[in-house]
Parts: sequence; structure tokens; C-alpha cells
Amino acid sequence: MKRKLKYSTLAVSALTAGGLLMALGPAASSAEGVVARGDFHAFAAGAGQDIGGRAQLVRRPSGGTFVTIHVDGLTPGGHYASHVHKQRCENGDADGHFQQDGPVAGATPPNEIWPGDGPWFANGAGIANVDTTADYVANPDTLSVVVHDLSLPSTANKVACANLD
Repeated sequence: MKRKLKYSTLAVSALTAGGLLMALGPAASSAEGVVARGDFHAFAAGAGQDIGGRAQLVRRPSGGTFVTIHVDGLTPGGHYASHVHKQRCENGDADGHFQQDGPVAGATPPNEIWPGDGPWFANGAGIANVDTTADYVANPDTLSVVVHDLSLPSTANKVACANLD
């Protein structure tokens, strides 16, 4: 199910979530699950842009995986998508999308994890805050989150990446 967010909602939630994510610190294990997080940096097609923010993935012991991202430094009003990837940022441009049950199960959710549940927009300040929940505990191949700029060709649209440590 796709969620549509208004720019004003994104701006307020981005500021709130960004502050919460920054306060959480390094990866940890807690009552809510095993947590992995990392900082976004400009990446591949985004080289030279001042992109920042945070990604967090929580594997919940009760089942399910929750991923949230806060990204800033994007093009105001820009059209983006984000996906959990199966390699670290420095390894082959983070390679392809993570797929829980492999490629035979398809290249869309629920087999893949897409924060924002599909395409999303940065607000007027170039900030976005999106999340998603998968109904399974993701396997260890969830190594990074990549932000794709949908205004660029699909073969060269990775603009930001965060390793999940």
C-alpha cells in the first residue's frame, strides 16, 4: 500500500524523526530488537551534493523489520525512491536491492524493503523522512540503504547511501 505524504507533513516529521534518529547513537540490541543504523552521504550520481541524514533498521523479536530514513540536502521537491541494498556502499555502488527470498520471488515488496513504500518527494527544504515495515525479520543481507533520484536514468540514479552497522 502506497502512502501519500504532503510536504508540510514531511517537513514536521523529518525534523522530529531526524532529532530522534540522531539521539539514538550507534547500533545496538534492545527490547525493541536488533538495531542497525548509519549516516547518509552523497554517493555515485550524488557526488558533490551536500547530502546527509540517517537510516535505521530494526529487526523486531516479535517478527517484522522496521526501516526509517531521514535525508537532507536533496533537491527541493525532487522525486526519489529508497531501497535496502545487499552490499555496503563502498562495494560496487551497493550492488542491487536486498531480496528476502531471492530474485525468483520478485523485485517489489514484500520481497524487497522500500522505505517510503514506493516513490516519494523531498519537501521544499530538500528534506524527507520516510519509513516502512516488512512482515518478516530481514536476513543479514540488509547492509545499506540507497536513495535513488528518479529524475536521473535508472542506470545512474543512486545519489545517497548509508551503511547499516
